[in-house]
Amino acid sequence: MKTNLEKLNNLARKLNVEIPAQAVDEAIEKALKEVQQQAHIKGFRPGKAPLPTIKSMYGDRVRQDVIQDLIEKHYYEALKQHSVEPIGYPEFEFDPIADGKDFSFSAAFEVRPEVTLKKYEGLEVQKEKFELDEKKIDEVLENIRASRAQSIPVLEDRPAQDGDIAVVDFDGFVDGKPLEGGKGVDHSLELGSNSFIDGFEQGVIGMKIGDNKTLLLKFPDPYHSKELAGKPVEFKVTLKQEFLKSIGAPSSLDELKKTIREDLVKNEQRRIEKDMKNQILKQLVQANPVDVPAFMLKDQKEALIADMKQKMLDQGMSDTEFMEYAKKWDGDFNQTAAEMIQAGFLVDAIANKHDLHATQADFEKKIEEYAQQSGMELEKIREFYSKKDQSQRLNYMLTEDKVIDFLSGSAKIKEIPAQSKEA
Repeated sequence: MKTNLEKLNNLARKLNVEIPAQAVDEAIEKALKEVQQQAHIKGFRPGKAPLPTIKSMYGDRVRQDVIQDLIEKHYYEALKQHSVEPIGYPEFEFDPIADGKDFSFSAAFEVRPEVTLKKYEGLEVQKEKFELDEKKIDEVLENIRASRAQSIPVLEDRPAQDGDIAVVDFDGFVDGKPLEGGKGVDHSLELGSNSFIDGFEQGVIGMKIGDNKTLLLKFPDPYHSKELAGKPVEFKVTLKQEFLKSIGAPSSLDELKKTIREDLVKNEQRRIEKDMKNQILKQLVQANPVDVPAFMLKDQKEALIADMKQKMLDQGMSDTEFMEYAKKWDGDFNQTAAEMIQAGFLVDAIANKHDLHATQADFEKKIEEYAQQSGMELEKIREFYSKKDQSQRLNYMLTEDKVIDFLSGSAKIKEIPAQSKEA
């Protein structure tokens, strides 16, 4: 077997393999004899049909099987010979197989990028200073009263649901300009009440506290404002608080205020920490550039677009409108996908260097937490995470959290006022 490995670019490789004619002929003869033993051909006893007859009847099928066997065997031998480990699936090209002739094939694939950790300690990030305006508690209370429903805050970490009372900030834009009367701050909205234009409340459903979302909607036609009838409108929405409608009520106003305050504090702190985590990963990628495998970029980008498409279609956007949207933001999808992949390689490298990979104990602890939070049976949670994809995803998430905690310990964190962060 002759082999050579071509370097097409930083990550792309092409492995060329040539198998001598003698090995090919032996493989073909072996395959024909195996068929001979099993073939039932009229005029011959089982296993006694001559090889030329077998070859004329089954030659094409045998050759396809031999090609597959030869490639599978010699491909892995060639990889070992060149000490190369592909990521993803290779693309094979091969010549037709023939008696008495060498058989050649090639395999194109990408290899794992080399990760050089240049700077990952002492990353400079900004962290929004936690500031809770006590007036927000009164504003939330007023919104509850305005909703004319007895409500209690949603304390669990879950998406907004139909029937919840959502406290949102929103800004409306038509033709790229602010919509007159289309701005709201701490607006209380009962999801499912159909008090906003079609698609708005459906767009808020599924958001979590602290999430930001852009809703691309249309005013109905007819509409009380003729200038806006049928026109596209864009709403930038932030979910700030969730409440459940409840038959009962807190035992006192002080108790409700205390609950609201605790919930606001918890959600603001969670939002700030999430933002800082994203900043750390972004700074990590910028300081330690990593080559991105083309197939991974393609897959990640497609996943991002598919996820966004589902969200947009749920909000009433048509397929045609989404195609235009995806085309407009293609560069953003590409950059986000690349950063996610780079961050994954860097997190793995840091975890390897500092022994920060998730342990089985970490895994079990997180499963138990999920069971307590959801109220589901522990065994059902464990069964869900026994699947390979789910267990890998959870293990990576736990490892990433460990790495983020490690990087946060040495990061140069500059605390800034909320107003500066918004600017």
